[in-house]
Amino acid sequence: MKHTLSVLVEDESGALSRIAGLFARRGFNIDSLAVGPAEAVGISRLTMVVEGDNETLQQMSKQLDKLINVLDVADLSSLPAVERELMLLKVSASNEDRGKILDLVQVFRAKVVDVSDEALILEVVGDPGKLVAIQKLLAPYGILEIARTGNVALKRASGVNTEMLKINSTCGRVPT
Repeated sequence: MKHTLSVLVEDESGALSRIAGLFARRGFNIDSLAVGPAEAVGISRLTMVVEGDNETLQQMSKQLDKLINVLDVADLSSLPAVERELMLLKVSASNEDRGKILDLVQVFRAKVVDVSDEALILEVVGDPGKLVAIQKLLAPYGILEIARTGNVALKRASGVNTEMLKINSTCGRVPT
């Protein structure tokens, strides 16, 4: 199972290296890693996507908590959270295909951020599933380059679990 971890750390040199090293020593691959300033000066938020069972991830979270400079660790996988990722995608766009590509851009609420005679660069923001879907649909036109940021996530302030709303809406029930 994939887990999204949100880790608050003090801005100190070597903090990211110690965290990555902890996962590497235990044979864990980090599928996605995004790091940036948090809400307080001198604090950064690391958002990591890792694969493992619940018990193993609990152990890893405890190990992370013990590291110097780590202030908080939260597994957002089981909590109501908002997750987003940014992808820049350069796709081949001949004159004949350009209209079809632009139609797909609108459906996915993506933005065209660069245009040339041969290609378009698209900016797509959303959950990872959305990014995979548009990439798959654009593949027949010829994907030239891709850059992805990795997930960023925050626990929902409202506490509303939109994944449960999606599940219940497909069953025709309203959650109580």
